Amino acid sequence: MPELTEDATFRRDDWYAEEIVDRHFVRCSFHDVDLTEATTRGAVFTECVFGGVRFNASRHVDSAFDRCVFTRCVFFDAEFTGCKLVGSAFTECELRPLRVDGGDWSFVTLARADLRGARLDGVRLREVDLTGADLTGATLTGADLSGGQFAGARLVRCDLRGSDLSALDPTLVERRDAVIDPEQALALARALGFQIR
Repeated sequence: MPELTEDATFRRDDWYAEEIVDRHFVRCSFHDVDLTEATTRGAVFTECVFGGVRFNASRHVDSAFDRCVFTRCVFFDAEFTGCKLVGSAFTECELRPLRVDGGDWSFVTLARADLRGARLDGVRLREVDLTGADLTGATLTGADLSGGQFAGARLVRCDLRGSDLSALDPTLVERRDAVIDPEQALALARALGFQIR
């Protein structure tokens, strides 16, 4: 059984390069904790609060951050592989550069997030909130974006190939030089009322 920690507060702790394996944190608070170059594997954080936490160059594999809140955290060069972040929210966080490979980020709030150059491949992002987010030059391929919110998002030079764009209204986003595949182009044309013959 994973080691369980509930309702604990961690403040200004130094967890630099820490290996967090098979641990479960429930309703815990992390304030100004240094997780630079830390690794989580099979770790679970449920309804936790992260404030001012440094995730620089951290690696997260098959871990879960369910319904967590991240405020003013730094994710410089952070990497998530096969992780679950369902229902989590990011506010005033530094997310560049960020790499996400697979996993489930459904119902995540990334409104107004700076995701320029981020790489998200094969991620489930159902009903994600990307309102006003900046994805300039980002890679968002093979992603399930169904039900997502994109109003005011910048998709300039964003690679969207293979992603579900059924919820995207191209008239509400900045899309110059965004890259899509032929199947997506047909779907967007139909959504705009064009007849394909």
